[in-house]
Amino acid sequence: MKINSYLLRSTGVAALGGLLFGFDTAVIAGATHALTDAYQLSPAALGLTVASALWGTILGALFAGIPGDRYGRRDSLRVMAILYVISALGCAFAWDWYSLVFFRLIGGLGIGGSSVLGPMYIAEIAPAKWRGRLVGFFQFNVVAGILLAYLSNYLMGLGGFGAAEWRWKLGVSAAPAILFFLLLFGIPRSPRWLAKKGRTAEARDVLLQIGEENAEGELQDIVASIDADHGHADEPLFQRKYLLPIFLAVSIGMFNQLSGINAILYYLNDIFAKAGFSKVSGDLQAVAIGATNLLFTMIAMSVIDKLGRRTLLLVGAVGTAICLAGVAFIFSTAQHEDWLVWLLVGYIAFFAFSQGAVIWVYLGEVFPNRVRAKGQSLGSTTHWVMNAAISGVFPILAKRSGAVPFMFFSAMMVVQFFVVLSLYPETKGVSLEELQKKLGIA
Repeated sequence: MKINSYLLRSTGVAALGGLLFGFDTAVIAGATHALTDAYQLSPAALGLTVASALWGTILGALFAGIPGDRYGRRDSLRVMAILYVISALGCAFAWDWYSLVFFRLIGGLGIGGSSVLGPMYIAEIAPAKWRGRLVGFFQFNVVAGILLAYLSNYLMGLGGFGAAEWRWKLGVSAAPAILFFLLLFGIPRSPRWLAKKGRTAEARDVLLQIGEENAEGELQDIVASIDADHGHADEPLFQRKYLLPIFLAVSIGMFNQLSGINAILYYLNDIFAKAGFSKVSGDLQAVAIGATNLLFTMIAMSVIDKLGRRTLLLVGAVGTAICLAGVAFIFSTAQHEDWLVWLLVGYIAFFAFSQGAVIWVYLGEVFPNRVRAKGQSLGSTTHWVMNAAISGVFPILAKRSGAVPFMFFSAMMVVQFFVVLSLYPETKGVSLEELQKKLGIA
C-alpha cells in the first residue's frame, strides 16, 4: 500500500508531541545564566531547576499508559498538550523560583507522557510496511525540537527583551502547544485501541481512511493478536528468563545518559561561557550543534537497518569517548578553547549516529510481545532517572572542575564499548520471533 495524506497527517500531528518534547527539554540551555542571576541560584539550586522537568518526565512516562489505555492514545495526547501550554505560560509568568520549578515539573509530565503516547499512537496506526520509518519520524521531531529551541534562544537573544528575556524563551512554546492541541481534533483514534475496546466498526473505518488495502484482514489480525495476548497479560517481567533483555534495556538506558548527552545539551550555553564565549555567540554555536544533531540523526535512520544497531553503538562509543576526552583536556589546561565547538560538534555527530538513533529501536526489539510494554517502560524510566540525576549534579561538579564531568563521561563510553562488544546481540534483519529464540526467551 502507499502512504496517503490522511495517514501522513495523523502521523505528523502525533509527532508534534516529539517536537515539543525536544523543544521543552533543550530550551532551558538558553536561560540557565539568567535564572542564576534572577534568583541567586547556587549550582545545586540550578541543577534542581533544570532537573525538575526531568523528574516530571519520570512520572509522566510511568503513568501515561493508564489514561492511554482508558481514554485512548489520541485523547490522552490532548491532555499532554494542555500540560505543555500550562507549563510554558506558567514559566513565562513565574512569580518566584518555587513557581518556576513547579511549572517545569508540569512540563515534565507532558514530556514524559508524550514520549510514551506519541510513538505508541503512530505505531498502532501505521501499516507494518511503513511502521519503522513513521515511528522514526517522532525521534526526528524530538531532534528538530532541540534545534528549534537553540534557534529560538538565539533569536530571542537578539530581540532586546532585557531582564525578561528568559521568560520569553521559556514561554514561546505555548504557541506550538496550543496548535498541537487543536490539530489533535483532526486525527482518528488508534484502530488497535478501538479494537481492544470492542469498537471494531470504528476500527475498520480508520483502517480504510489510512488506506489499508485489506482493512478486514488487518482488523482480524489485530483482534487475533489482542486475543492471543490476553493469556499472558499479567506475566511478570522480572523472571530469570528475561534477565538478558532486562540487562540490555537498563544498560542502554544508563549508557545513553552516562554519555553526558543531556547534561551537555541543557548546559550548552554555560559550557561555552566557561570557555570564554559571549552569550550571543554561545547561542549561535548551540544552533550549529542542534543542526548537527538533526543531520546525523537522519543519516543514522537511513543506515540503521544496513549497518546494524550494535555496529552503530560501537562506532559511537569510540567517537564520543575521543571527543569528550578532548573537551576535558581543554578545560583542564585552559588551552585551545577554539577547539571546543568542533569537539562538541563531533561528539553530537557520533552520539546522534549511534545512541540517539538506536535506543528506542533497541528497546522495542529485545522483549517478547507479552512483556514488551513493561520492558520498554523499564528502559525508558531508567533513561529518565539517569537523565534527571546527572543533569542535577552536573553544575556542581562543573563548578569544582570543568574537566571532571567530561573525563567521567569519556570513561563511561569506553566501558560501554566493551559491554556492547561482549554482550549486546545484533538485532538487524531478524524477526522478533527469531530474536526471542536467539535470546533464549521464546
